Amino acid sequence: MLRKHIVMVGCTAPSHIYPSLGVIRELVRRGHRVSYVVGSPLASLAASTGATVVEHPTIFPLGEAAVWPEEPAEAMRVFLDEAIAIHPSLTGRFDTDRPDLLLYDIGGLGAPLLGVRYDVPAVQLSPTLVAWDGYDEDMAEVLTPIRTSPSGVDYAETYAAWLRTEGISADPWEWISHPPRVLSLIPRAMQPNAERVGPHVRFVGPCLDPERLADRSWTPPPSGRPVLLVSFGTAFTDQLPVYRACVEAFAADWHVVMSLGKHVSPSDLGPLPPSVEVSESVPQLAVLEAASAFITHAGMGGATEALWFGVPTVAIPQAADQFGNAAQLEALGAGRQLAAESVTASSLREAVDEVTSSASVASQLAELKAEIRSHGGIAAAADAVESFLE
Repeated sequence: MLRKHIVMVGCTAPSHIYPSLGVIRELVRRGHRVSYVVGSPLASLAASTGATVVEHPTIFPLGEAAVWPEEPAEAMRVFLDEAIAIHPSLTGRFDTDRPDLLLYDIGGLGAPLLGVRYDVPAVQLSPTLVAWDGYDEDMAEVLTPIRTSPSGVDYAETYAAWLRTEGISADPWEWISHPPRVLSLIPRAMQPNAERVGPHVRFVGPCLDPERLADRSWTPPPSGRPVLLVSFGTAFTDQLPVYRACVEAFAADWHVVMSLGKHVSPSDLGPLPPSVEVSESVPQLAVLEAASAFITHAGMGGATEALWFGVPTVAIPQAADQFGNAAQLEALGAGRQLAAESVTASSLREAVDEVTSSASVASQLAELKAEIRSHGGIAAAADAVESFLE
């Protein structure tokens, strides 16, 4: 295939960047020229793929003081406001360096508008669940209060006005919820109502970045103890009571690896035995490869990675899609979920003991691991992208 110019429009959140890094890296390896649009704080992540980074300022809440709006429509508005703010700079750049194809994260809202502007395909790389036939009706109890709230109405009006600047008259809720071309980067097993997802969605499965898989900056301890990973991602790490409960419950006979994030300091936990490792972040894939259990908030990225390595989970969901993900992991027989308000050292120990001693959980995880690794991953995703170029 001739070398093409592909523009990837990401968003400035690590959990939205990691799932597609391997795909971008593979497209660069295949000889395509890839321009990666992302906020300056995460430019180095995109640059690691070999793509040309198109940096922009970001309004995303980042760092220790980061606070996202609690109301769903207000949180969505952060993505929309950033997309509107950077759009003139993108048209200014790409009007004279036109792409042959647009790829975009679910938060890269400007890409479909660029696709219309340049009359080229725009393909969503979805790191989470996608809408199915009947989605709006099935989810009405959740969606209607969001869409009819004052912030939801304002969101839709602002979005519609932006679409009109590019000559697009679509309903904004339909536009954002039902894109015409999607590559799903999650395990099909984690997709609700997968049998009702239309052919416009191609399930290529997890595309774990080879660079992250090859990271050996962490190795299992020589003690031979089972390894427990504790991580709440990058945005929900203010979990000091949970971290303390983990030390109390597991320090005596497990090797505990905790990713604390920016809100909690190791000193907040007091003196720790050698069996407990704590740091701001850890090479999650390297730890999961050796782990016997994973305590997680059930973000889709972490849930996917746990299934990839066949690691049972104890999920403590905090917000957004995490409740659905935790319920799905439990329904699959891959773990248990605990309500955040009920977490104690005793409840954590009981849940971890249950999922790690269960023969049925082990059997189900082995089946899921094999199924997920057969999806095709990076090669299938890159092939699909090239099929849209043809």
